[in-house]
Amino acid sequence: MASVIHARLDSTTQSIRDELQKQLGWNDSQIVREGIKALSALVRTNGKRKIIGQGRFASGIPDLASNKKHLQGFGK
Repeated sequence: MASVIHARLDSTTQSIRDELQKQLGWNDSQIVREGIKALSALVRTNGKRKIIGQGRFASGIPDLASNKKHLQGFGK
């Protein structure tokens, strides 16, 4: 069953919507559906956030990248 969404748009968002309608030829429903999908792809996380590069080197310290006590005094 489809859901109905009612939204108030400020002037900036309304201008963006109007421009998208002109460029893509989409109606309001298509814009909202695709916008929700795009936002979901941006914020979706698969579990806990990871630190970039974590696990690339074997230091022998299992929590080196995630335990702040290992960084005390670093860069001083």
